Amino acid sequence: MSLSSSAIAVLPAITLPVPAYELEAAVVQSLPKEVKSEDYQPISDSKNVEKFIKDYFADIPLMSKIAACESQNRQYNSKGGVLKGKKNTYDRGVMQINVLYHEETAIEMGLDLHNIDDNVAFARYLYKKYGAKPWMSSSPCWSKFSYSDIAKK
Repeated sequence: MSLSSSAIAVLPAITLPVPAYELEAAVVQSLPKEVKSEDYQPISDSKNVEKFIKDYFADIPLMSKIAACESQNRQYNSKGGVLKGKKNTYDRGVMQINVLYHEETAIEMGLDLHNIDDNVAFARYLYKKYGAKPWMSSSPCWSKFSYSDIAKK
């Protein structure tokens, strides 16, 4: 069987998958501007964390709402340790990233989920990959948004 050049034009394009490490690096590096927690000290103050999160996620405002619901804009607990989840103790930090499911990928990306800058960088990666689905358990708190905010981008 032979195909004419016009027949080939209607065949669907075959796309090769982008290697995960390239996608992950691109997501982490796609920040709207350089926002670092060191400019929001002391980061133990939830008001400073809230400002940091709002600036960091200026392009994804829903993530600020999620941080407020998940951690009340706190990276650290009252004893100075990294905040752990109340319902799931594997959740860590301001974005309550689950280390059981995500720590290996974070480490491969060069991120430490116990560090606030890395915690939000990984949250950005998760949002770009899955939308708000990783935080659906807290959706009663932040769900006053349209489906397009929640759906995968």
